Amino acid sequence: MLYFRIVSEDSDKLAARIAELRRQVEYHNYRYYSLDDPEISDQEYDRMFRELQDLEKAHPAFASPDSPTQRVGAEPLERFEKVEHHAPMLSLANAFDESELKAFHKRIAGILSTEDIDFVTELKIDGAAVAITYREGVFFRGATRGNGVVGEDITANLKTIRSLPLRLEAKGKIPSEMEVRGEAYLPLSAFQRMNQERAARDEPPFANPRNAAAGALRQLDSRITASRPMAFFAYSIAFVADHNFNEQAEVLAQLQEWGFPVNPHFEHHDSMSGVLAFCRSWEARRNSLDYEIDGVVIKVNRFDYQRPRTTYTIAVE
Repeated sequence: MLYFRIVSEDSDKLAARIAELRRQVEYHNYRYYSLDDPEISDQEYDRMFRELQDLEKAHPAFASPDSPTQRVGAEPLERFEKVEHHAPMLSLANAFDESELKAFHKRIAGILSTEDIDFVTELKIDGAAVAITYREGVFFRGATRGNGVVGEDITANLKTIRSLPLRLEAKGKIPSEMEVRGEAYLPLSAFQRMNQERAARDEPPFANPRNAAAGALRQLDSRITASRPMAFFAYSIAFVADHNFNEQAEVLAQLQEWGFPVNPHFEHHDSMSGVLAFCRSWEARRNSLDYEIDGVVIKVNRFDYQRPRTTYTIAVE
């Protein structure tokens, strides 16, 4: 027996309208939450979002798990499932002064038998490390760091972060599967506003943004997570199918192309002197940011210099 689905012209128009609204809502989410450069008013965004909600509710056949309307609304969980990471989420080695950083440089130069080493420096965001899996460009699963090998499935909670894409931008080839690493955090302005609201309700304040962010990600009810305006920065790709990357700087550029928010204050250096200058500059500027940092992460840029010996990543307090 053969089955033929008859699709009316009105149905085609409805599907096209829903697809366009999803694209527009995600685009304006990216402009607002990732670039801090909105193009439309809050009222216009709300009107567009409500139209999408109404259409999906009236026509459930067109519902999709990667729709921006699905960021919140899942039923509360009874517990978190365990998730094994594609590769271990390792902790960082620390350096506390310039002499230790120079010793780090000397050590890896000796191992690699060359001083011609370039580095990438990134701010170390004080939040919660997470791993997010995408399949065919669609958000599939998100997990906590856990013990570095196994974390907890917090997919519903991570979906509430508006700056985290549910579907990748089609700029270049989209991998069939990949795991992206990043930091979920609470901006200082949002943290202060939340504590003011808690004080008005005679509730105890949160101790600091990091604890508030970590607590939000471990809520069994994603609606509670959504009430805390979290943000996200991507910083690495732990696993990717169908792609080859040679450098950390290349990875950061590609993450941006795919629509991920990447912290704008990273730099590429061809010598340790540039790394030292970057670290000194952020000692003085750290209080100018709307999020807390607890150092600078320094990575050897070339992946063939990182493997198979080790991954040379160090955090400077």
